[in-house]
This record gives sequence, structure tokens and C-alpha cells, in this order.
Amino acid sequence: MTKPFILRKYFFVTIFWLVFAIAVYINFQATSDKTSAVFQTIVLAISSFLFTHFLTTRLLPDALRSKRMKVFLIQATGIILLLSFIYSLIFTYIEINSKNQLPADFVDHLPFLWKGFYLALPASFLVNGSVCGIKFYQEHGKIERDHILLQQAHLENQLKLLQDQINPHVVFNILNHIHILMKTDTKLADYLLLKFSDILRYQLYHCSQSLVPLDKDIDHLQNLVEVERLRWGNELEVNADWSTGNKKSFIAPLLLVPFIENAFKYVCRLPGHKGYVKISCIEKDGFLLFYAENSYSEPATYKKDGFGGIGLQNVQKRLKLQYPNAHELTIMAADNVYKVTLTLQLSDNNEQ
Repeated sequence: MTKPFILRKYFFVTIFWLVFAIAVYINFQATSDKTSAVFQTIVLAISSFLFTHFLTTRLLPDALRSKRMKVFLIQATGIILLLSFIYSLIFTYIEINSKNQLPADFVDHLPFLWKGFYLALPASFLVNGSVCGIKFYQEHGKIERDHILLQQAHLENQLKLLQDQINPHVVFNILNHIHILMKTDTKLADYLLLKFSDILRYQLYHCSQSLVPLDKDIDHLQNLVEVERLRWGNELEVNADWSTGNKKSFIAPLLLVPFIENAFKYVCRLPGHKGYVKISCIEKDGFLLFYAENSYSEPATYKKDGFGGIGLQNVQKRLKLQYPNAHELTIMAADNVYKVTLTLQLSDNNEQ
């Protein structure tokens, strides 16, 4: 990426000075012979290049780094005046002297020098202003590219942090379930251990990517739901509907885990009341339609820990970061029923 940028940079600068030299030569050729026009063009182009190069590669970068633009304006004014004086010398002692129009006394040269200086000021200002403008444009492009790279790195760090906040929670919950079942039902504990290995394998080998195949992520969610369903047994009624028609769809990993975790965490467990959890995850026409519903019994606690908890805060941040203007999330809690509805526009490739 850097090499093509450098080539474009020098190509652009070369074209500028080539056009400048041609324009100067055409102007001199109209009033002088070819030899004199070529000599004047070379002298003027070289002097212009040296002064503007010093201005844009030494003075301007130093002023930008030290934020001393007022000093740079004074320096630029001095460069413009000095270059105008050089233009005046070129015009006076090459152009006019070649025609033997200069007086013998140097004092009498001053009107010619002043006239040349006065006429050269706009040209000097235009040349230096144009070159500074080119340099500002190049610096702006460089700053913009650096900003994009920093923004991307910051985004990746944020997403990694949010994912790391999710993974330990899931792992610890499942390990705790297996530990309890080892004392009461070793067969079920063995089955859950296999499910746990699938969950851990997915988190270790797939969740480091920015996007994963949708069917793989749904397999992971099915394992989580199965673990929770077996954990609660007859105490809960669990209904889940999974449908992925497009095998080429991709999704950010672990994005939906907090919704499922919260559904089982805050489901109603009052004696004599059988709580329920309903989950629907359907892919259709490039969109994911996710729905989670569960009964709950403690509105105040749920509102405090569920809606504003770190899990849902993380998923809301991730949606803003990874799916800006490509998702619609609705969270409702009323009549002891908690509902989450998410419509997500999926990607058809694994590139960000």
C-alpha cells in the first residue's frame, strides 16, 4: 500500500513541475529566442523548485508538528518575496540584458528590478501557494489514512473486549452445571460435558474471527439452549425454532448469546409456576429474524439487571459497531413477559 502511494505522490509532483516548466518556456519563447527561453526556463524552474521544496518539506512539516502556523506564514512570506526577487533578476539580467536595453549604471537598473519584482510577486505567490496546497492535500490524505487505520484498530480492540466479557460467563455457567450433575446424574453430566466441549471448541477456534458462518453460530446457540434445557428439566418449558436456508450468510460470533443467557437467567422460578422460554432464529432473504421470550417474576430486579446489565449493554454496543444502520432491536418487558426482537442484515461473505 505504501509503495503505490509513494509512486503516486512523486508522479503528481513531477507532472506539476513539468507543466510549470512548459508554461514558463512557452511564455519566454514568445519574447526571446529558443536558447534564451530554454536557459531562463531552467534557471527559473530550478530556483522555484529549491525554494518551494525547502518551504514544503522543512518549514511546513515543522510548523504542523509544533503548531506554529503564524511563524510559518511569516516564513512563507519571506520565501515568496525572495523568490520574486530572483524572478526579477532573471527577467532583468537575462531577458532585458539580452536585448541590450539595460543602462550602464547599476543605479539606473533599479527601476527595471523593481518593475520585475512587482510583476513577479503574483507568479511567486501562485507557485508557492500551489505547491503548499499540494503538500496539504498529501498530508491530509496521509492523516486520513492513519485515522482510518487507528479507528479500525480501536474498533477491533473494542469488539475483542466485548467478546472477552461474554466468553468467561458462558464457560463458568456450564462448568458449574456439570459440577452439580456429577454428584447426581453422571450420564447426563457426561452428555453435557460433550456439549461443553463443542461450545468451548467453537469459542476457541471461531470467535477470534470478525464474522463466522451463520449455521455454525446457530449450532453453538443450540448447544447452549440444550444445556439450559437439560439443566432445568421439567421446571421449564423450552421451545426453540431454528432455520438457516442460506449457507453463505455470516454473522458476528457470540452476538446473540446474551439474549439467550438472560432468558434462562431471569425466567420465572416461583413455586407452583412453570416458567417458559421461547426462542426463534430464522434466516430469510439475507436477514436474520431473532426472537426471544420468557416469563419472569421480579420486574424490578429484571429491569435493573436484565435490561441494563453488562450482557445486553455489550450486545447493543456491538450492534452499533458492527451493524450500523443494518439492525433493528426491540426490548419489551410487560405483564411479566420479557421479549427481545432483533432484525439483522447479514453479510454474504466473511470480510468486514
